[in-house]
Amino acid sequence: MSWAKRAIAALQRGETVQVRPRGHSMTGRVNDGDLVTLAPCDPATLNVNDIVLVRVRGTDYLHLIKARQGERFLIGNNRGGINGWVGARAIYGVATKVER
Repeated sequence: MSWAKRAIAALQRGETVQVRPRGHSMTGRVNDGDLVTLAPCDPATLNVNDIVLVRVRGTDYLHLIKARQGERFLIGNNRGGINGWVGARAIYGVATKVER
């Protein structure tokens, strides 16, 4: 089971979880191997630039909210890439802390 699937399961149980995601798409906001604390969230409280654990077209990402239109969220990385629009149910948690 991947780190994202374990984190999603914990968030769905209402738990706060810490993960160390790997990769470079979020460099500058979340660097490779940073410790990220994720908490369950109410999508109504989410804003542009929040870092969220989200599923877009079947793939889990720790990416940014780039735009919002009502209950729809545009998801992308910190390097200019766009993953696409998702509904509120695709967002599992929000980053509350990033530690280098």
